[in-house]
Amino acid sequence: MKDFLRDTAGFAMKIRCITVKSKGNRIMNSQEFLDILKSTGGYITNSHIIATSGKHIDSYMNKDAIYPHTKAISAVCRAMAEPFAKDGIEAVVGPALGGIVLSQWVAHHLSEMTGKDVLAIYTEKTADKDQILTRGYDKLVAGKRILVVEDILTTGGSVIKVVNTVKKVGAEIVGVSVMINRNPAVVTSELVGAPLTALASLTLPAWDEADCPMCKQGMEINVSVGKGRDYLAQKAAQSKAS
Repeated sequence: MKDFLRDTAGFAMKIRCITVKSKGNRIMNSQEFLDILKSTGGYITNSHIIATSGKHIDSYMNKDAIYPHTKAISAVCRAMAEPFAKDGIEAVVGPALGGIVLSQWVAHHLSEMTGKDVLAIYTEKTADKDQILTRGYDKLVAGKRILVVEDILTTGGSVIKVVNTVKKVGAEIVGVSVMINRNPAVVTSELVGAPLTALASLTLPAWDEADCPMCKQGMEINVSVGKGRDYLAQKAAQSKAS
């Protein structure tokens, strides 16, 4: 595992590279995974985006963009499954909604790798934002060896809730496999309560408006993703009021 710096729009973005064995002994590393994500519109770089937090960012992860592309998401989920092929996984659990797709594909590949029927299960969010097993899935999970999957980790909150819910029904958490860990310094195996692997670990830069280098360059706001439309509407309203 090694770290390197990739330049986006002239600004540094730290990417932790890993290599993961995939089908036919081919190796999928972090950059190859990010290239797959980018090809489906799931990884936007060299842009001027307003994050939900209000921060200005030059790169954006649109996790939902990859899900309609079955060949791409299948390859990614195989890479997520591979490190756990020999761990006796009996079921894969992910939080709805993205975790539904991931659990299905990861379980499918583990079933192919092991020759056993690995179950695909998902949790659902409650009104108080917990993650619980419904539809009788708790009975399918109880006593089994579980792999938890998720798309993007920022705080690790959803994964921690899934891990705790699965443990409550008497299952064993073997590991947590995710596409992207956006906060690797904080979201660790210790935090989530199980061995954690990620296809890519990214620390993306973010700026306040006053310090934003894209604003200083006069770069147009991206209104296709993030909160760009709301930001521009607010700016227009402020200008009109003044």
